[in-house]
Amino acid sequence: MTTEPDGTVDLAALGADFFRDPYAVYARLRERGPVHRARLPEGTVVWLVVGYDEVREALSVSRLSKEWRHASPAQPVQSVTTGVSMLRSNAPQHTRLRGLVSRAFTARRVASLAPRVQEITDRLLDAMRATPEGRADLVEALSFPLPITVICELLGIPFLERDAFRSWSETLVVGAPTDRTREARAAMTGYLDRLVETKRGRPGDDLLSDLIEVSDQDGDRLSREELLGMAQVLLIAGHETTANLISNGVLALLTHPDQLALLRADPSLIDGAIEEMLRYDGPVAASTLRFTVDPVEIAGTVIPGGGEVVLPVIADAGRDPGRFRDPGRFDITRDARGHVAFGHGMHFCLGAPLARLEARIAVSTLLTRFPLLELATHPAALRWKAGTLLRGPRHLPVRWKGHAA
Repeated sequence: MTTEPDGTVDLAALGADFFRDPYAVYARLRERGPVHRARLPEGTVVWLVVGYDEVREALSVSRLSKEWRHASPAQPVQSVTTGVSMLRSNAPQHTRLRGLVSRAFTARRVASLAPRVQEITDRLLDAMRATPEGRADLVEALSFPLPITVICELLGIPFLERDAFRSWSETLVVGAPTDRTREARAAMTGYLDRLVETKRGRPGDDLLSDLIEVSDQDGDRLSREELLGMAQVLLIAGHETTANLISNGVLALLTHPDQLALLRADPSLIDGAIEEMLRYDGPVAASTLRFTVDPVEIAGTVIPGGGEVVLPVIADAGRDPGRFRDPGRFDITRDARGHVAFGHGMHFCLGAPLARLEARIAVSTLLTRFPLLELATHPAALRWKAGTLLRGPRHLPVRWKGHAA
């Protein structure tokens, strides 16, 4: 690891090796201490927080702001979303927004999606099994189309727009402020703005229409900016993270044949397997950014105020031996509860139940339909998505020698 003269760790200098295995890098940093000034591959200089306890603390410190108006103008940072959302707000605004959105995005609504998720999964796997050469890219065949179909149907977004949304979100989550990201943000915002106005006049049986109409006991509603912000968050987080969860989870199983055999022998282990996938190689490598207003002390290090960027490393929290025994071992029988793959504190991911539901159905059905599934390339040959926020392979080549009747 390259260290600049002022002590800043240069992660950008690691190139593709960092995206391939960030865990080794974060582990070396954790051995030195829990807080480090680092330059991200995107160019931003941040205060990295590693270690399970320290990451949980950073995720829940109320003195760190999620509001981008507090970001230092000296830093080349750019938000994935625009508008006003839970992702870009603190209490009490966050509390109000989460309360309103929770009235429409209920646990009952998520549970009711199970039959449709199963139907989409079956259709996608039918198409995958029909491939004459007996091989496919699992990202293109299942991991991406399942969650993007589910979230677009949930929000009421027309089918023909999904490829455009994929392109926009993949550009935005990298995080580097470029003309391309600005164009993607403007295109997505413009489309969602028009869609919201359309649904105001012709509401449908979908979550976006419900968010337009939802109100609390005092008649409070989401504003236009809040609707746009929430639609962007739900759309991007609703498919990018779940796609990575499915891909990373299947990759972990295929590269750990003993665990794959265990799950095949006892499908009831699936819930624990999903939690272990989230801990071992979850879809979110680092949280969204937080900013200092005043100086903040974390694990004995005082981080200056004035808009310094703080980045809790979720990936490292799941690999901290102080919390998880033998953390580098993938073990679906492990009690992985307590991981922070979906965050911690007031910003805990509202869509966690939906991600778990989709991953459970996708992985279970895949293993049932393809009993001889295997990786069709060496793991070291996989190319990983760039950026420090999300973690997942760009492609996941698989093959099979037969299939269930």
